[in-house]
Amino acid sequence: MKNFLTMAAALVLTGTAATAQGKAWTLQECIGYALEHNINLQQQDLQVTQRELELSTAKGSRLPQVSASTSENFSFGRGLTADNTYSNTNTTSTGLNIGASVPVFQGMRISNSIKQDELNLKAATADLEKAKDQISVNVAQAYVNILYDMEILDVALNQVRIDSLQHERLSVMAQNGKASQAQVAQQKAALGQSRLSATQARNNLNLAVLDLSQLLELPSPEGFSIVRPDGLIDGILLGNPEDIFAQAVAVKPSISAEQFRLDATEYTIKNAKAAFLPSISASGGIGTNYYTMSSARSNSFFEQMKNNFSQFLGLSLSVPIFTGFQTRNQVKAAQLNRTYQALQLENARKSLYKEIQQAYYNAVAAQEKYRSSIDARESAKESYDLVMAKYENGKANITEFNEARDNFLESESNLVRSRYEYLFSAKLLDFYSGKELEL
Repeated sequence: MKNFLTMAAALVLTGTAATAQGKAWTLQECIGYALEHNINLQQQDLQVTQRELELSTAKGSRLPQVSASTSENFSFGRGLTADNTYSNTNTTSTGLNIGASVPVFQGMRISNSIKQDELNLKAATADLEKAKDQISVNVAQAYVNILYDMEILDVALNQVRIDSLQHERLSVMAQNGKASQAQVAQQKAALGQSRLSATQARNNLNLAVLDLSQLLELPSPEGFSIVRPDGLIDGILLGNPEDIFAQAVAVKPSISAEQFRLDATEYTIKNAKAAFLPSISASGGIGTNYYTMSSARSNSFFEQMKNNFSQFLGLSLSVPIFTGFQTRNQVKAAQLNRTYQALQLENARKSLYKEIQQAYYNAVAAQEKYRSSIDARESAKESYDLVMAKYENGKANITEFNEARDNFLESESNLVRSRYEYLFSAKLLDFYSGKELEL
């Protein structure tokens, strides 16, 4: 079996190499490329940048607010003069001011907002890592699908080779009068069916390659191929689901993201309660002005600007007394959000445990199926070899030969399928434990 699989693999790899425009990709290269070029991940990365800006804004609220202003006013018509009489006069005034205000005490809202935004940034970063994990799993699944379809194509091509040899043998025997034309026709039909199976297998492989190339955001699957690793099953051990879950809870971003959000709700509650407290702010500034009146002589611009120069300092206190229950309701809403987020965290933990359990039992089932498939394949191969020997010696008809061949092909297909199901499920369990996906 190894010999004809090797020959068929050589045929496939030779055909692939003829069209490839570059080297074959490993699983790690596929995952790395997908993480760099996937559009969904790029969008998720923008969310992280947005959270970074929000944190920067929160930190900046500690700093003074400084502003400058200038004004120019014109007045026409009757107005009150310096001697307390009215006369028609025109006046102009120019003002220049620079002021600053700084929060002194805001009920710890600024500090709480900074801590809340820091946790929100960590949650967004964890969401990005979660999305990367999902892309990695999807790429690995698509990669394994290609490996499976390559194996199936190997089997189909090998059967085409065997049926071709049988057809040639019967054709020679028919020329020598040792076989009937009916037997040749039947073998030709069997060869046609084998070629159809090979065509279907090749189409399935092309579609699997297309799926992976689209996951990688490649413009076209043309010239794309993957590395076929050796020794995929040897040494694979399945861990206990409870132990894997304990490791996964500590490392999986899907859990840490919800935990960060839950921690952030504590500061949301503190900020809501801070509205009950008074707030204090300080302010200060400098200013000057220039004034003219058409009915009186005015000092020069620079002289007035110098003489009218003034400074001010201020301290303001705001004490909330009654806000129509808005603050009370905001506190209750924040507490409800904390309860909701706690449920979100618990749901994420349960979902992760269900995923691990499912992966574990899939791996156990695939392991048993793989072991059974090995025995079934060996039995089918033995039966196929015996029937083929009888068929070549004229002691078995084409129907018996085809039945043995089909049973053997089915056992080969089942073995390949169970092997890759077992491989992917086992590697997925390792991935939940915090290891990298690799074959």
